[in-house]
Amino acid sequence: MKKKNVKKYITTLTPLFGLLVLFAAFLILGKMRDINISYGLKSIFNQSVVVAVVATGAIFIYTLGSFDISLGASVAVSALIGGMVYNKTGSLAAMLFVCVGVAVLVGLFNSVLASVFNLPVFVTTIAMLSVLNALVLVLIKINGTGSEIAVPAAAVKALNTTTFKIIVLVIYLLLCIFIFSFTKIGRMQKFQCCNPICAKLSGISEKKMAVIAFAMSGIGVGLGAFLSIVYAPTLTRNTASSVGMNVIIAIVFGGMPVSGGARSKIYAAVIGAFSMTLLSQIMVMFNLNSGIGQMVKAAIFILVVFLATSDQRGKMLPR
Repeated sequence: MKKKNVKKYITTLTPLFGLLVLFAAFLILGKMRDINISYGLKSIFNQSVVVAVVATGAIFIYTLGSFDISLGASVAVSALIGGMVYNKTGSLAAMLFVCVGVAVLVGLFNSVLASVFNLPVFVTTIAMLSVLNALVLVLIKINGTGSEIAVPAAAVKALNTTTFKIIVLVIYLLLCIFIFSFTKIGRMQKFQCCNPICAKLSGISEKKMAVIAFAMSGIGVGLGAFLSIVYAPTLTRNTASSVGMNVIIAIVFGGMPVSGGARSKIYAAVIGAFSMTLLSQIMVMFNLNSGIGQMVKAAIFILVVFLATSDQRGKMLPR
């Protein structure tokens, strides 16, 4: 029993230890190569915070044993519509409300569509990815200059600070931790993934859990869209284009099992997002091109998944 507990603690703490190792490596290499450490850390935070916020909400979906590959496109659409609303109203509050509202509606549409047609959630998100990517082009063509929709940089300058972004991330993270760990919603979602048959017999609604998961994820997507505007107020077809895949990688890097269930952890999103960005910056220091960097990430991704599932093979309940 003691050996099992020790192994559990090691497995839980490994992602955090990995983050600390990457952070130490960045500081050491930065000193050796005479890099501006403070500027580098600020850049790492700005690159990580949107992925961390979006991935934190996505944990609710992944806990159900599913995933959403349309998150990046949803961030882009939410940001574009939010930017359009600001240009019409001049209100940052309206822009924030619209970003979150649009993202939640997209998420709810995904969950309802899956329920109506009785399809796996990831199937509907694949279709939604194409729809949202097309919508990005339409919005830019109709409401922008043809290639972009721009929010005045001066309007968001006061919010483009590390302090504001930390506040947004911490508040949303604490909200998700409370709902996931201290309410019955989190427990029911874990149970739903581990044994859907028993969950159904216990009165847990699969559709209701999906709706809640996508609503929580939508809030994170909306906040990520708002932070994207704050950081880069000129929005193009490439806005948040890498967020969707980065969310998947970040969640796995953070120690979240791809199968979801009882071992799901909210904090995995934040640890994974910052670990992934630190790794990217370290590879840049070694002058590795983007292609090699992507291959290194892919190799680590496969290794982490293998290690995370190695002790669970043969123990999964039938689904």
